[in-house]
Amino acid sequence: MSVETPSRVDLVEANERLAKAVPCDIIRWAVEMFYPRLTMATAFGPEGCIIIHMLAEIEPRVRVFNLETGYQFAETLELRDRIAERYGIEVELVRPDTTVEQYEAQHGGPLYIHQPDQCCHDRKIIPLRRAVAGYDAWISSIRADQSPHRAGASVVGWDAKFGLVKVNPLLSWTQRDVWAFVVANDVPYNPLHDQGYPSIGCWPCTSAVAPGETDERAGRWAGQAKTECGLHSLDSSQL
Repeated sequence: MSVETPSRVDLVEANERLAKAVPCDIIRWAVEMFYPRLTMATAFGPEGCIIIHMLAEIEPRVRVFNLETGYQFAETLELRDRIAERYGIEVELVRPDTTVEQYEAQHGGPLYIHQPDQCCHDRKIIPLRRAVAGYDAWISSIRADQSPHRAGASVVGWDAKFGLVKVNPLLSWTQRDVWAFVVANDVPYNPLHDQGYPSIGCWPCTSAVAPGETDERAGRWAGQAKTECGLHSLDSSQL
């Protein structure tokens, strides 16, 4: 356990050392450096479920949370229960200050239709800032090949947006790597992935994609230029 947050120089050295490390070794490093001031955010994608699988063996007491916007699929929340049963890890649900009903009443209807960035900010970004307060580092499950924003991330880096170290154990993995691990280790995953949903977020902004679609983010905010909710964009884990 670390006694102080590493300097930027420490992070550069750690990133160089861990750039080609396997995910479980990256997670072990994060636990050794930061636990108990280490947390993890998951949207219950297959990548997040893999990291929970690894944490169950390395340090199951790491706090794991999900940003429960009020717009998640029932299948997503049911997966939380299956993870608890399988690994004994209770993923905390972090909610916004208002319910969906209150939020939509304040804005005269669903904000995700005309102002999706504001909706993501209010129901994801603000709750995440609150959820990571007091922690030195957080683990995310992004991969570099998922989007241009994520391609600019580091395995270990400073997350200026949220003010703590960000650790991305699966950054170098591909979609093939992810599903090979899921199958080999019988990792629980969202059944919507078998129904044409490569990436799953809030139900109003997530749709199934056509067979053969190779862009994993194609079903998110379909028909819009938006591809990220803002959690991992631009300044995500930069050195």
